[in-house]
Amino acid sequence: MFNHFLRENKIAAAILTVIRLYLGYAWFTAGYHKIIDGFDASGYLGNAIANPVKGPDGSLVYGWYVNFLESLALPNIEFINFIIPWGEALVGLGLILGCLTTAAIFFGLVMNFSFFLAGTVSHNPTDIFLGFIILTAGYNAGRIGLDRWVVPFIRKTYNKKSANKLSA
Repeated sequence: MFNHFLRENKIAAAILTVIRLYLGYAWFTAGYHKIIDGFDASGYLGNAIANPVKGPDGSLVYGWYVNFLESLALPNIEFINFIIPWGEALVGLGLILGCLTTAAIFFGLVMNFSFFLAGTVSHNPTDIFLGFIILTAGYNAGRIGLDRWVVPFIRKTYNKKSANKLSA
């Protein structure tokens, strides 16, 4: 019942728009400032590796993630320093414009969980909670936005290509 409300109700679309704009603004400004002011994640990643999340017994909780940071993220820091600010800005822009909203919030959630796994709590729990509401709502979260036109266009184009492959 709640899913039906989130996914199809016009009042829910208006509420989702407010949530979407709030998260979009937060993501966009975070990315924008990193792009403009410069960004280097090496210190953050080094700290996440040196001080990983530990359980009550002192053992690593996300050892696999620390291994990922050590073996993949830190050696490719130039790529990370590019992808984080631009990813944040593009997620924010997608949410503000309501364009490819589901994809934008999915990648926003991936980043939220990445920050969380590295040990940063901050506002991530709130962002994750609100992000899952938007993700669950699907198309309705971007109905008051560019998704109103973009999603039907993509579906029409994809279905046309699928039909052409089947008839060939």
